[in-house]
Amino acid sequence: MESTPLHHLLPKLLLSLSVLHHFSPTSSLLASIPKEALPTKSGYLTVNSSSGSAIFYTFYEAQKPISSLDQTPILIWLQGGPGCSSMIGNFYELGPWRVASHKQNDEQISLEPNPGPWNRIFGLLFLDNPIGVGFSIASTPEEIPRTQHVVAKHLFIAIRKFTALDPSFKSRPIYVTGESYAGKYVPAFGYYILKKNAQLPLSRQVNLAGVAIGNGLTDPETQVATHAVNGYYLGLINEKQKTHLEELQVEAVGLIKSGNWSEATNARSRVLDALQNMTGLATLYDFRRLIPYQDSLVGKFLSNVEVKKELGANESIVFEVCSDAVGAVLLEDVMKSVKYMVEYLVKKSKVLLYQGQCDLRDGVVSTEAWVKKMKWEGISNFLEAEKKVWRENEMLAGYVQKWKSLSHAVVLGAGHLVPTDQAVNSQAMIEDWVLERGLFADEQIEDVSTNFRGAL
Repeated sequence: MESTPLHHLLPKLLLSLSVLHHFSPTSSLLASIPKEALPTKSGYLTVNSSSGSAIFYTFYEAQKPISSLDQTPILIWLQGGPGCSSMIGNFYELGPWRVASHKQNDEQISLEPNPGPWNRIFGLLFLDNPIGVGFSIASTPEEIPRTQHVVAKHLFIAIRKFTALDPSFKSRPIYVTGESYAGKYVPAFGYYILKKNAQLPLSRQVNLAGVAIGNGLTDPETQVATHAVNGYYLGLINEKQKTHLEELQVEAVGLIKSGNWSEATNARSRVLDALQNMTGLATLYDFRRLIPYQDSLVGKFLSNVEVKKELGANESIVFEVCSDAVGAVLLEDVMKSVKYMVEYLVKKSKVLLYQGQCDLRDGVVSTEAWVKKMKWEGISNFLEAEKKVWRENEMLAGYVQKWKSLSHAVVLGAGHLVPTDQAVNSQAMIEDWVLERGLFADEQIEDVSTNFRGAL
């Protein structure tokens, strides 16, 4: 998520389980979290030893690794906001267990196995970022990062401390992933790693292998100018409304060009608010939904003191799904571009950009608009590359376009939170991209089925 916290919730179809693990605010943890749902490791990674500021993490080892653990990739997940907790990703999107709601006399929360967890064959690390978000600790409000550089600096310290927890971690390839406002965190962190690695001996480097950005806000000046045309050609607004939105977009772009960052952020909010009012949609994050995503279930689940204790979180912290305080601190950062960082990463590493087809905030149109402007020697070849039909289990899943180190995937039947909407397909996407197989292989072998995944 980015810019505006998501609230109000959409009931999800639940897996048929013989036993559901319920809890109420007074129930014990043993009735709420199955032992197998606990993370492999969790706790705090200190980023400032003097003040005690620290990033909270949960790590889930690969369920069925297909290589030795010291060579098994680790995926890092960063949530958006700015100010939203990666526990959304953990317990609502791509972690091995997800929250669900059951309303009988009182609402009860259960954890249920995710049909498409991203830790099936990879390790999966969730970081509450930046400090002050979720269970992470900012010793003072002044320590909360105001720039992507400081965000990345803290993340670098944290990942170095994480890899020191186990000798096997140091050699494992690391992929930084995230969505929404993490469209800035992910490239900033990747860029910082590469720059820092160049100054360090091999033994102290971070083994970055690639970055993946889902429905990201990355180049706001370009992206804010796409909402009117996107809404118009989807049939959601008419010509008059399109013209009005374009006027609001021009205002936002002008404020960016003049460096009036806070007002530019507010101007973008006016664009999105106007689009919301014109369309009457329940949420711009997914134009199909009748009520928004159900992310507040995560907040209810993590308010349980016993849950906090078992996760190794500070029990005194009042958990918020999204922190308004952190969002306010980063207000001036929102409209600043990190496109140049993606351009650097695509030259030195590999990059995946993916979007849910139904997102009206940071979706396909807004991403393709800034990608066209990339300064990279391979961009013309990428733009000329075939957009290939992607199928999973013989069903249409989306489209993939690739040239060398840059890949772009459109996920059908998904909104802003792609793993929530398409768990199995998003799992297949990230696995194929990391392993460079299927449509993400450099050389395609036609008519070869990818349905062997189930045997892994």
